[in-house]
Amino acid sequence: MKKLVLAIAFIGIGGFAMAQQTTTTPQDKQAKRAEMHQKMEQKHQEHMDQMQKDLNLNPSQVAQIKALHEKRKSEMKADFDKNKDARQAKMEDMKAKRAQMDADMKKILTPDQYDKWQADRKAKMEQRKTAMKDRKMMKKPMNTAAPAAN
Repeated sequence: MKKLVLAIAFIGIGGFAMAQQTTTTPQDKQAKRAEMHQKMEQKHQEHMDQMQKDLNLNPSQVAQIKALHEKRKSEMKADFDKNKDARQAKMEDMKAKRAQMDADMKKILTPDQYDKWQADRKAKMEQRKTAMKDRKMMKKPMNTAAPAAN
């Protein structure tokens, strides 16, 4: 009886959690990407202003540093694009292995056990996603200035 109640509660909570998920449209993704790009540009400009102030850079030095940053950025993008095919192949390989694992588990487990295993996997994945989001929120810059001596 306890197992039945727990199973019903688990299904109910799982259904409620799934109902809370929202889908993002391509326009939303594009708007978010543009916003992030604007924020990164703003941070880059603030960083350059701070460097200019801290290091007492002249305009020529600032221009040279900006050119260096742009060169590095383009090199990194080229490396990223060059490795894109390898990353996609690796992702496809991982998907195939996951599908094979599912098929093997389906052969081994009873239908009820398989459904429970799937639900557990989804719950753990959601926990990981939440933990990663929390970690991202915690990575805000900390004040690293030395405390004042008393």
